[in-house]
Amino acid sequence: MSVHNKPIIQEMREKMLRMGYAYKTERSYCDWAKRFIRFSGATSREDLLLNSSVQVETFLTDLVVTHYVAVSTQNQAFNALVFLYREVLNQPLENVKAARSRKTPRLPVVLSVDEVKAVLTHLRGLSLLMKNMLYGGGLRVSELIRLRVQDIDFEYAQITVRDGKGKKDRQTPLANMLVPLLKTHLLQREAMHLQDLENGFGQVYLPNALAKKYPNAATKLGWQYVFASRNISKDPRSGLKRRHHVDASTINKAIKVAVSKTNIHKKVSAHTFRHSFATHLLQTGTDIRTIQRLLGHADLQTTMIYTHVLNHGASGVISPLDTL
Repeated sequence: MSVHNKPIIQEMREKMLRMGYAYKTERSYCDWAKRFIRFSGATSREDLLLNSSVQVETFLTDLVVTHYVAVSTQNQAFNALVFLYREVLNQPLENVKAARSRKTPRLPVVLSVDEVKAVLTHLRGLSLLMKNMLYGGGLRVSELIRLRVQDIDFEYAQITVRDGKGKKDRQTPLANMLVPLLKTHLLQREAMHLQDLENGFGQVYLPNALAKKYPNAATKLGWQYVFASRNISKDPRSGLKRRHHVDASTINKAIKVAVSKTNIHKKVSAHTFRHSFATHLLQTGTDIRTIQRLLGHADLQTTMIYTHVLNHGASGVISPLDTL
């Protein structure tokens, strides 16, 4: 497609790998780049560089006007094209003024303490442990499944989230009631890892920079995923057979089944427990900035949504019906 040695998409994949992007992000960005190239009718790099901002504006506007995409979808497409032009084509986009999707402000779904307990009674084994860690530490499901053994600190009763949203690390509490369950699970996890090593496996995925800096780390227990997949699978990037982390969908499926057995009629997902964590901390008097830090929010306004959850509806006002 160009005078360059590598096709654009291949170069984009390699660049994202070197920069430490997650495989899911790499796949998504490359898919958007392919879609944009087809939409623009470009057959060379030069075609993409010609009136680049206008081409991108037209594409993003079409996503809204023709395909009615959500604001998050359009933002993802825009971010993918920003990466394409800045990192691959070496021509950063300027002054893109496409029609944008409108995000309707919505209050997050939050469970009461009793509702959290109700869901808990219908979960067992690993699903119960993972759900409790979501709620107990305010973790995103993506953060939970990417936890490594060394991220659990029993002495200080905390969990370290590495490379969370915004490429930041943070620490969040480890509930005392989970310590015996988690220790038992990690003993089982260690036995699984030793069996993998005996079978000629046991090498976990490490980001490229870490793999080079610590060449022997991939087989160490500390770097293994806390919640590992039941099966060995082929790494789509390297082709190596490894034991990856569990899939996020398995957690949401277990929660959906558990909720269906209760009288709760809210739309509950794994993320609901993160919202509930923040709201319940606020209800018990935890400072809003402490909650911001525990959640890993860059902007305090993002955390302030939970004050609106508490104030929504009653707001301490007695209904006039109850005064009749």
